[in-house]
Amino acid sequence: MSKLQLIESIRRVNRTASEEFLTRFDETTLHDYLRRLSLQQRRGPASTWTRNTTIPAVTTRVAA
Repeated sequence: MSKLQLIESIRRVNRTASEEFLTRFDETTLHDYLRRLSLQQRRGPASTWTRNTTIPAVTTRVAA
């Protein structure tokens, strides 16, 4: 999918996401977000969280 197609698909699901905002992200990030939106379900005890294991859950920064 092209970046424009990804943005259009995301905006069909999340109408509050502006095109201006979404164009700041690269195609890989947009694809991951669209995937996250497609996994969306109601919250509650039966809901699950699928985390991308290629990105660390916690990051740190050392002050200069």
